[in-house]
Amino acid sequence: MKKLILLVIIAIRLNVNAQTPVNITPEPVMTKINQGEFVLTNQTTIINNSKTENSKKYLADYLLKFYKINLFTSNEKTKGNIIEFQLDETDGNNNQYQLIITDNRIKIKGNAEGIFNGVQTLIQLIPINQKDLRIQALEINDAPRFSYRGMHLDVGRHFFPVDFVKKYIDFLALHKFNTLHWHLTEDQGWRIEIKKYPLLTQTGSCRNQTLIGPYGTGQYDGNKYCGYYTQEQIKDIVKYAAARYINIIPEIEMPGHSMAALTSYPFLGCTKGPYKVMETWGVSDDVLCAGNDSSFTFLENVLDEVMQLFPSKLIHIGGDECPKERWHDCALCQKRMKENNLKNEHELQSYFISRIEKYLNSKERNIIGWDEILEGGLAPNATVMSWRGEEGGIAAAKSKHNAIMTPGTPVYFDHAQSKNEDSLTNGGYNSLKMVYDFEPIPKELNNEEAKYILGAQANMWTEYMDNERKVEYMLFPRMTALSEVLWSPKSTRNWQHFESKIPSIFERYDFWKVNFSRAYYDIQPTITTDDYKGIKWKLTSNYPDGIMYVNSPKSRDDIEYHSPVQISESGNYKAIIKDKNGKYLSSWMAQEFHINKACGRKIELVNPPSNSYAVGGVISLVDGILNTKGMSKSSQFLGFSGTDLIATIDLGGIVSIDSVKFHAFEQNVSWIYRPSQVSIFESKNGVDYELSAVLGEPEGKSNLIYKMAKPTKTQFLKIVAQNYGMIPSGMPGAGNKAWLFADEIEVF
Repeated sequence: MKKLILLVIIAIRLNVNAQTPVNITPEPVMTKINQGEFVLTNQTTIINNSKTENSKKYLADYLLKFYKINLFTSNEKTKGNIIEFQLDETDGNNNQYQLIITDNRIKIKGNAEGIFNGVQTLIQLIPINQKDLRIQALEINDAPRFSYRGMHLDVGRHFFPVDFVKKYIDFLALHKFNTLHWHLTEDQGWRIEIKKYPLLTQTGSCRNQTLIGPYGTGQYDGNKYCGYYTQEQIKDIVKYAAARYINIIPEIEMPGHSMAALTSYPFLGCTKGPYKVMETWGVSDDVLCAGNDSSFTFLENVLDEVMQLFPSKLIHIGGDECPKERWHDCALCQKRMKENNLKNEHELQSYFISRIEKYLNSKERNIIGWDEILEGGLAPNATVMSWRGEEGGIAAAKSKHNAIMTPGTPVYFDHAQSKNEDSLTNGGYNSLKMVYDFEPIPKELNNEEAKYILGAQANMWTEYMDNERKVEYMLFPRMTALSEVLWSPKSTRNWQHFESKIPSIFERYDFWKVNFSRAYYDIQPTITTDDYKGIKWKLTSNYPDGIMYVNSPKSRDDIEYHSPVQISESGNYKAIIKDKNGKYLSSWMAQEFHINKACGRKIELVNPPSNSYAVGGVISLVDGILNTKGMSKSSQFLGFSGTDLIATIDLGGIVSIDSVKFHAFEQNVSWIYRPSQVSIFESKNGVDYELSAVLGEPEGKSNLIYKMAKPTKTQFLKIVAQNYGMIPSGMPGAGNKAWLFADEIEVF
């Protein structure tokens, strides 16, 4: 009988645990569910001391704002319904915390920052939209995986008011991030008041108009655009962040991305102007003059004021995308090179960065910069941000430099998060799952080298974000996924478990009244082939209990979707999700197909595309889908960095051909260059190829079409598009490998 009672008790406990799951993101190191509940009311008392005042105020403000609960506060232990902060300042605490919830007490133990992070976990345990606030009894032991957990915000391209910057900081706090990288100066606007140089804000904070639409359209809004933060506002924001244990790293761009500074003070440039604050995106050839001592005097004076405002040990100095053309033609720069035995303009940039680094070091600050600062050598205490893939971080760690991983794929949050993105983005495709699968420590590093990877951050570049709701839309839910990457142990991260938390995550977003992307529930289209005899449109969705319908050019009626749709004719195909009563649960997802003889045929590549631009795989070259929106739909492209595209298509038998079209893309400001040559070869046996045509000047401006109009009969076609190669001096991305972007190969 005793054994039976024991089994019943165990069963009851297991059932309680099963019925009371907790959804916490980032996932804690250890969670143990216990019996019981803590009831949060207006009679709840919070016990704290002066060192935990930040956590007390934050929790009290949150409860008052979202639940209209006004906590009692006490500095002494009392009886009743209590929230207690227990300070533990043990050396090596590492910001870990312990959260214990029982029927009448919530205890958070840790150092001051650890307790604050525990408060963020407690907030997620409070029920949403319920009058009776019962919190599950449990025990959590938790600590961060990485010491650097960052988010970036660019206010140079588009300016955001103080209230939104504070809101952004609160987003970081709620997800246990501890660093805001604040990008304050750019070609398109100078956003920080510098009292010694008033023209930086009087002139440099304004541009006459702003590009609208994708880059290269040449269309502008005609409206003057201005904005900057006063030093008092910055002090207020820094104080606000510090109360949330968030360090703000300011970025002052140099020597490139400085058109706003040059417009304000033309003597800082090689040509002395005239200059104007840039109205479009991209990179300017005009940069700070490295041969002019006034440039360094200016920067040292600027940095002196920046350091008075920001206590951050790290000061970001940019260092990326600096064209060298002006330096090449500048007598002062050439003189500087000769005096310092510098071989070329790249070594001149290293001189520039090193000189600034020494100045900051003399002020007991260290530099952090984009991975270009590695070129030419750094002091041991410099930190590298690896943005051009993982290579910069790998090189930094192997040379014993601290590194922050922030590769464009997958943590540039200005990139689309849906293949069917309905808003303009800055190119690229970084889905929620791609962010969640991101591993900050490259596999090329051994355990000792891995210690130099401090963490990672996501970057929010705002060329195409002119309002706060768009920033929120691009931020969520990817920021939540990244929080788990940076906080939770690698061994416990699990995509399926994270997926199970998404409904509660989205519910919390709604509760906070923030705008967010529901791309996770979008209809996701993929192209499949049937023995290389054509293409099929495969559709999937995570929408619970939804019924998917499609219509095609043949039938305008909505037909319930059960299996991939054979695409046999050109036209617009659409899909939607409805409930059982026919109510629309999603918007229409449309895809236009251009059917030709190459669609779905076997295609092979000699050189693989870059992992950053290979979303659709090789089939994307013969899937019948043409890119029509430039980089905003770059998931349609295959990108090749410094290598040629060599593609062979098997048409399945000898067929008559009238013409062949090869679609490419050009956007030099993004280092994407047209092929230096496109050739087409043909073969009847797949072994012996003959040159059929060398294609001339393409049609189009950015979406390029290379056309061969030559009737022939063949089975195999080989398309060779030669990469532009190394980008020459004076061109955007000079000194780097050019990108070749291929879209589609059509055969008629």
